[in-house]
This record gives sequence, C-alpha cells and structure tokens, in this order.
Amino acid sequence: MLLRVSSALNRLTLATAFSVFGLSGCENYLDKRYESTLPPDQGSLALVGLEDAVSVRRNTFGMPLIEGKSFHDAIFALGYVHASDRLSQMITLRLTAEGRLAEMVGPGVLDLDRFMRALNLKQSAKILYRNASPRLRLLFEVYSRGVNAYIYRHQDKLPMDLAASGYHPDYWQPEDSALVFCLLNVGLSVNLQEEIAALILVQRVDAKRLAWLLPTYPDEPLPFAEAEKLEGLTLSGQVPGLAALERTTGLMAQLNPLGVAASNAWAIAGRNSTSGKPILANDTHLLLSMPSYWNFVQIRSPIFQGAGITIAGIPAIIAGFNGKVAWGMTMVMGDNQDLFLEQVRREGGRLLYLADGEWQAAPERQETFFIKGQQPIRETLYETRNGPLLNDVLGARQHAIQPLPLASSYGLALKSVPLDDDQSLDAFFDLSRTKSLEQAFAAARRIRTPALNMLLADENSIGWQITGRFPNRRQGLGLVPSPGWDDRYGWDGFADPMLHPYDQDPPQGWLGNANQRSVARGYGMQLSASWYYPERYERLAELAAAGKQDMRSTIAMQYDQVTSFAGKLKTMLQAPGMAKPLAQAIAALREDERHKAGEALDRLLSFDGRLAVASADAALYEAFLHQSAREIFLDELGPEDSPAWRALVQASSFSYSAQADHLLGQEDSPFWDDRKTSQQEDKPAILARSLVAAVTFLETRLGSDRKSWQWGKLHTYTWASGPTQLAPHMSATQRAGIQAIQGYLDRGPYPAGGDHDTLNASAYRWGESFDTWLIPAMRIIVDFGRDEPLVGLNSSGQSGNPASPHYADGIDAWMKGQYMSFPFKPGNQERIYGSKRLLLMPEQQPARR
Repeated sequence: MLLRVSSALNRLTLATAFSVFGLSGCENYLDKRYESTLPPDQGSLALVGLEDAVSVRRNTFGMPLIEGKSFHDAIFALGYVHASDRLSQMITLRLTAEGRLAEMVGPGVLDLDRFMRALNLKQSAKILYRNASPRLRLLFEVYSRGVNAYIYRHQDKLPMDLAASGYHPDYWQPEDSALVFCLLNVGLSVNLQEEIAALILVQRVDAKRLAWLLPTYPDEPLPFAEAEKLEGLTLSGQVPGLAALERTTGLMAQLNPLGVAASNAWAIAGRNSTSGKPILANDTHLLLSMPSYWNFVQIRSPIFQGAGITIAGIPAIIAGFNGKVAWGMTMVMGDNQDLFLEQVRREGGRLLYLADGEWQAAPERQETFFIKGQQPIRETLYETRNGPLLNDVLGARQHAIQPLPLASSYGLALKSVPLDDDQSLDAFFDLSRTKSLEQAFAAARRIRTPALNMLLADENSIGWQITGRFPNRRQGLGLVPSPGWDDRYGWDGFADPMLHPYDQDPPQGWLGNANQRSVARGYGMQLSASWYYPERYERLAELAAAGKQDMRSTIAMQYDQVTSFAGKLKTMLQAPGMAKPLAQAIAALREDERHKAGEALDRLLSFDGRLAVASADAALYEAFLHQSAREIFLDELGPEDSPAWRALVQASSFSYSAQADHLLGQEDSPFWDDRKTSQQEDKPAILARSLVAAVTFLETRLGSDRKSWQWGKLHTYTWASGPTQLAPHMSATQRAGIQAIQGYLDRGPYPAGGDHDTLNASAYRWGESFDTWLIPAMRIIVDFGRDEPLVGLNSSGQSGNPASPHYADGIDAWMKGQYMSFPFKPGNQERIYGSKRLLLMPEQQPARR
C-alpha cells in the first residue's frame, strides 16, 4: 500500500507535473518511473533455495500457474510469486498485526499500533506456530525463503509504495505467516465493534432504550436482560479512550482483509443439477479495496495440485478446488470474544482492578514504539483476568505521542479464545489435500481458528461444517460489555466440538449460508447473538430450490440483485393495522407533502425488489430506507457527527440492524416519537415523513424529472487504494501528495446495483451515504459435471503495483461476470496459460575449497 508519495516526485512537484503533462501524461510518467519494479513474466531467474526448476505461467489476468517437480519447490515459488505481486500488502499486514505500522506511516496510526500491541498477536502467532507440526513449520520456512528471495533481488527496485515510504522491509520469517493468520482471526471475531457501539449508545440513552438498538434477529425478543448489565453504571465520561477505541477498531477493520461480516456459499447436490454432479459456489464479501485482498493461484506438483484464492503471506489455498474436493466458506458470525468493563484505579504507581470484591494489581508489560519522523516512546500496557485493557492504551491526548495518564475510571478488557492447543494451521493445510468429502469433514472439524461455515463437495456429495471454538457464558449473551468484577458473566469452558453444527446430503438437495442465523433458537450451544440480515439467505433458498442448476444459473445467482426486504416492507405498509393509520398520517400533511408521500407509497407498493442500476424505483426504495433511519433515530442520537449516531450506523453494517427491525415491526418503540416536537408521534407519522423525505432527497440529488432517477447514480463502486484509505491518518503534506495522484491509484466511481440484502452484495452504510463499502471480493464456482470444474474471478487485479497492467484489469471482468477457467488437464492449461513462462532456476553455489 502506498504510504507516501515518492521523494523523487516530491522534488518534481506533482502539481507541476499535472499542469505540464495532464493526468494521463502523469500516469504515463509514473508507469515508466516504476516500470523497473515490475517482476518479469518470462525468461529465467537463478534463485538460492530451489532444488530444481519451477515454471510460472500466467493467464490473461496475470493469475499464475506454478509447476514444480517437488512440492517444496512449488511452495518456494508461491512465496516468490506472492511477494512479486503483493509485497506491499504483505508488509502492511505484517506491520499492522505486529503493531508497528507507525514505523512506515508516522504518528497518525500510533493508536492502531497501541491497540494491536495490546492484543499481542505476535505472542498468539508464536503459540500457533509452535503448535504446528514439523512438516508444516518446514513448509512455512520454505515459503519464507521464496518471499525473501524476491526481497533480496528487488531491494533496490521495491514497489512504488514501499520505495516512496523510505521503509525497508525486514525479511519474512516463517512465524509471520502465522501472524497474518492471527490477524484474520481477529477480523472474524465479529461483534467487538458492536459492543463498543453499545457502550457509546448507552451514554445517550438509558439501558432500557438501548435494548431497542441492539442487533436482535426478527423472531427473537428484545434483549432487555442483556442491556440491564449496564443499568446503574455511571459511564458518561468514565470510560477514557472510548472514542479513540471506536476510531481505532474501525481502522483495524479497514486494514484487516476479513474485518467484515459477509459472504455467500452454497452447494447443490447432484440430483438438483443438470449434470447429475454437485456444484459448489462461493463469493466472499470484503471491503472494496485496491487491490483485493484475495489473489488467485494454481499449483501443480507431483504430490499436490490445487487452485483458488490465497492471501499473500499465507502458503495455503483458502478456498478452491484440488481436483477431487471443493471447499468454500462464509463467516459464522461467531461471537467468541467478549468485552468486559473493569473498575480500575491508581494506587502507589500501580494500576489496580476489582475482581471478586478485591483490588488486584494488573499485570503489565512494557512496549517500545518506533515512529517515523519521531523519537521512540515506551509505554506500559495492562491486563486483567479478562484479557488486555484496550481503552487504557488509548485516549484523549494533545499529541499522538503523549503518554496517557490513568485515573480511577472504567477499563475495557478483551477476552478471546486461547490458542494453547490450537492446530488450525495444520487443519487448514490438510483440508486442501483431502481426496473425499469424508476426509474434508475430518480436517474441517479440527479447525479451531477461525469460526467459519465451511461448504464442502466432492463428485458425489455435499456437506456443511461449522468450525471454531465458542465460549460457554455463565450468564448473558455477549451483546454488550459485561461487568468484569462480577464472575457471573465469566466463561465456563467451551462448547464441545461434537455440538458444532454440520449437515451432509440433505433432503432438499442443497446447502448454503449467507451469514444468517444458521441454527434454530434454543440450539444447545451459543454460536452468536449477532446475525446478519436474513434476506440474502432467503433469496438463495428461493433460487436454489427453483429447478435444476448448472453453471449458467449459478453465475446468475452470484449476480442476482433482488431483495426480499422490499416485499416485507410492502407487507408491513399494507397490514391491516398500518394501512389506515398511514393514510391518515399522509392526509394530515401539507398539500405538497401529501403528493410526495402518496407518490412514494404507490411506487413502493408496486416495486418488485430488483435493485438494478438504471431503476428509478430502486432509487426511491433505497432513499426511503436511508431517510427513514434518519427520521426514526437522528433526533435521539444526532447530530450526524455525534459518536452515538456514528455508532448506530456502524453497528448496522455488521449485523441485523435496529433500522430494519423498526421498519418491519416494533410499533411500540420509544424511538418513534420525535423529541424535537411537542406532540407525540407514532410509527405511521414517522413513516409518512420518511416517504416525503425520500422524494425530496431524490429531487435534490437527481432532479425533479423522475425519468432521470437511477439507483446507480446514487450508489457507486470506488476502488480505493491503501494510500487513499490511510491518507486521513497522515500529515498534510502526505495527504496532498496522495490526492495529487489519486486518479492513478484509485478506480471509479462506477454505477452499482444491489445493496446489503442482495446476493450480489454492494452494501452501503444505511443512514449515512450510498457509497459502496462491501462487495464480493472474489467469486468461484466448482461444477463437478464439467470437464474443467473450477472457474473464478477477482474484484480488481492480481498485482498491487499501480504500474502493472494487472493492477486493475479484473474490474471490468468482475462487473460483467467474465469468469476465468483454472484447468487441471495439461492440454487445457496450455490453452489458458499459454507457452510464455518464467523459469525459476536453482542458483549454482560456488564449490568449497
């Protein structure tokens, strides 16, 4: 990720370059300037660490086929290829996980470093790596040698971002791959930000009203008992660093490949397909970023072959196909961490916390932070029996490097699942080598980190297995922080893995998950209390049951933009208890408002739920969702820049939201009353206002001509690069430099259809803006009835280097559904990958005398 504009470009002065060359001229200049940083795609290279030659061929999108005469040589080459395509991404992930990003970026990300040091992922990675088998540790060592071979050969020709930052990356260590794996696990522990949001919200509303804002599934009662945990606590102003913690976890999610709650995966049984063979489909939903965190790789060696998606830094195919078995995944939405409020106080230079009625000394450790352009600083981090204190390393400072004084207040401790006996690294690798569904089940059941819905298939059967490790809470749901001094809310071991839900070859002929509640209420273990909206799964179920499936229908499902929420909204508006009161509320409006409300209501009642780019009704529907959220909650939680409003908007991004819950029900909610007026409003009155506001909004944004209204004019894709995402945390000079070349780094905007509820997801932040932030970052389909089962596509490009022709060439294919084949038969490989190849050769060592 680009973290500074190059010093050479600064000397040139980018503004002058643009005025002389124009944008395209400056892009050409930058391409030529960094052309030497691009790895060759043909010829031969001699590298220390190989035993024999390895061939690397690439398809038209730069996705590699690695062919080695031994598996170890192929893994060495994978390390080399990962580094050649995504070195900057790898280094940024490593520095983020270590809490060392300020060494490359500067003091603007120091709070993120403080947060990550508190999590101490480096220690977790050591444990996970120590638990790995000798075979796997050797694999990681070979992979790291491949990465380092690239770093060594290109230390004077680093990609644009690293070269410009002045940061010289350390060589890759085998444990670094385990570190990146731990970072992914943090992103999959889904409700940390929800718990922080609850703590922010309860400072604006009391605990009883908080229950109406918590993520509760449509058929579940409001969690009043859960919210009561915070009743009677004086929290306002007594949780130092809470605002900084909210900002920091947001930035962490932005930089973590899996820091979001979404994905689709399904498997169709042979009896439900036209070929009589199973089909598996997977599209993982990640932040809209340039480049995508995924990259595609195909490996061929005597003992292993496989193709699919990888994350640069980890020597494994995360989801894909190995010629016998296909596997994909979604987030379980598993809640396997809890935030605990701790009573803390200073006494004699020590930090004490309350536990079981006694004040105990908090264990502490010292951490040194190296900061670009600043002197190093040394700070103390604290822990309690419930885990590291997060907010006490953050807080209101006049300067980023100023130490934070601690006083008597509340601390926030994060309790996570321990990794002492976790052998998930081996299990993940073993999954990619299985030859049957039974073997795949056996490997998946051993995965304790992270929590996933694994969808599995071979040529005869389909299966679903939940992985992970889930705590048994003595009391409470984990939706809001618990009092750490009260042992009633502690953990009592973990659920028996035998209780982890699974299924195989069900009667309906298909299995699938779209982050919905995956088990019935009252199931024998608690997976989570925070599930995503059910509409994607409902649409998946509707389409999966609609006749025989094939490759074409599966692609159509992955690109489907129909939401079932529109039908539910229509049912609510027409319900016997709502239709008449709503009509009366509309009649009570001013004449011009009555006309707008009537128009909006008529169009919503006739809307078919298709969120196409060119649809005017889709634009009105989404404008109504947007404006209704503001009409319901902004009077209590606003203004728009207040922490409480931001907390509600952010929380609604991760699970089923209060906005949706109120629209479809909750007629007795206290939030229907508008606190800015003297009269008492009800739901019909607020809905009538929302109808008017939706039309007014569209007239303001898109004009009064209804024919000009289009959903894609409001809702867009913009692929933002790492520099753009990090720019707000940089100095003014750095920000100006990035803005000057933003057109070179970023792509978009492009019109977008769909929303958070559609299978072809393009989520925006409901109530904030229509900018897409979450997309299917990759798509794969494995159809066992085809000669070559695997096809897939990425959402941006294979390379993270803006000078590469494969930096953004996947965007158009992704939008149009132009899948690439990943063939396993040599003749077909020649057709897809061609004959042009890069040969990685063993470097001959001089003979010893």
